[in-house]
Amino acid sequence: MPTFLNNTEADPARPSVQTATASSRTAQESVVRSAGIVSLAVFMSRLTGLLREMVMARLFGAGLIQDAFNLGFRIPNLTRDLFAEGALSSAFVPTFTEYLSSRSNKDAERLANLVATALIVVVGTVCAAGMIFAPQLVSTLAPGYATVPGKFELAVSMTRIMFPFLLLVALAAQAMGMLNASNKFGVPATASTFFNIGSVGFGIAIGGWLAPRLNGSQIHISRIDGMAIGVVLGGALQLCWQLPSLYKLGYRFHAAFDWAHPGLRRILRMMPPAILGNAAVLINVAVSTNLASGIADPVRGYDGPVSWLGYAFRFMQLPLGLFGVAIGSATLPSISRSAAAGNMDEFRRTFSKSLGMVFLLTLPSSVGLVVLGRSIIGAIYQGGKFEVYDTQQTASALSCYAIGLAGYAALKVLTPAFYALGDARTPMIVSILSIAINYATAVTLIRMAGFRHAGLALATSAVALFGFVVLFAILRSRLGGVYGRELAAGFAKVAIASAAMGGAVFLASHQMERWLGVSQMARRADLAVSIPLGVVVFYAACRMMGVTDLDMAIQAVLAPVKRRLHRAGS
Repeated sequence: MPTFLNNTEADPARPSVQTATASSRTAQESVVRSAGIVSLAVFMSRLTGLLREMVMARLFGAGLIQDAFNLGFRIPNLTRDLFAEGALSSAFVPTFTEYLSSRSNKDAERLANLVATALIVVVGTVCAAGMIFAPQLVSTLAPGYATVPGKFELAVSMTRIMFPFLLLVALAAQAMGMLNASNKFGVPATASTFFNIGSVGFGIAIGGWLAPRLNGSQIHISRIDGMAIGVVLGGALQLCWQLPSLYKLGYRFHAAFDWAHPGLRRILRMMPPAILGNAAVLINVAVSTNLASGIADPVRGYDGPVSWLGYAFRFMQLPLGLFGVAIGSATLPSISRSAAAGNMDEFRRTFSKSLGMVFLLTLPSSVGLVVLGRSIIGAIYQGGKFEVYDTQQTASALSCYAIGLAGYAALKVLTPAFYALGDARTPMIVSILSIAINYATAVTLIRMAGFRHAGLALATSAVALFGFVVLFAILRSRLGGVYGRELAAGFAKVAIASAAMGGAVFLASHQMERWLGVSQMARRADLAVSIPLGVVVFYAACRMMGVTDLDMAIQAVLAPVKRRLHRAGS
């Protein structure tokens, strides 16, 4: 294909250029279509995730118990980001995609079995070590917990119960990568929905129904213990949901050991830089948790900051997953195939369109979260043990996280682009540099500017934006351009439309608060008016300025819904 594109003869070149253009367009449409499927599935996942958070907020509020649970869940969850959904996915998907494209299905199946076996051995060992050394992990991540009676011990117990979740989700991440590489996006994207449903369902059943019936026996299970066990069982459900789809594709698991296998060795070579890169994220979160555990809130003391940050960050996962993760998951197999075929023009065009789509969807989301933060948090979490003060503090953190949303989502497309090119070193170096930026920014904002927990969220946004700018500049230079003028023009138009939307929504929300107050029902009424208004203003502004990707984005969102309605009707 590159030979034809470089042909200078007029007549023979013309059909080849048309073919290349058509191929590039097909790749972009495939990414958009796949991203739409993933976005719909991720929306269901994030919706059920919010329901899970609402249950936790109502049952445990934002105090000692919830802080301990958050830390206990965060430790295996961060390790999952480090090994499973981070380094493993980035190294495995490009290699597995190449095997599917250029080798036999039998070779691809053997590679999958080798990786799965290695995961069971290595990650299983990590889980055992994590359970044994849980006190040391908790003490390192949250030394402030030891100052509150019972908090440290509960956090250690939560960590030990939930650590096996790591192995289950690592295998689930491999299954997701295999299905995505086979152009099957719906099932793996909905897997986390089953985790959310399973973790809440099993948690309530064990903690609320089984535990009281065990009173008087030698087994004692508290309500929070039940929710922790539910997390592990939810992880098992997330894996099991994907297994039938793999079975239909012809994959059968057989334990296999061959550390000299070229595909496995390639994955293992790519993983250390990816692990180091993701370790920087782990260190940044550990630093934030460490600093948050030592923040004394003027109203709540040392109970609250960790939970406020946790609720806010998990809510930001909704637009991040809907747009950043969905587009990144759909883009990686496509650009991996382009890189394997040497079709770098298609690579550049697909990457540019994916990044433009990220900006189109995340910039207005970021503005909306900043303007409507209090109403969103109040409408979802407020009630029970989650009070108005908790709403205010969580919304403050959410606004600071939202500032970096576009950068964070763009990294979900940028980083895999380097892995598709066989370069895991560059993202690693940038991630390591981010450690110093995160620490310096966080300490400055907390101790000098007095931002308290919101300063930690703002530091996270600064790191995301730094990573985006640096990686984008490097990739642009390496590829000889990424259609930057089109991308910049689209970004400017979307930014203007988002600003117009933000102004309209701010005025409407402020007026609704004056009329109705700050109760949970008032917050919901505010959202019922402000969100549709914001959508209309943003759409109209984009139309007026001729944003080219708008129709493609609408198609990506509506096409999966139309297909499901058609199937239901027939």
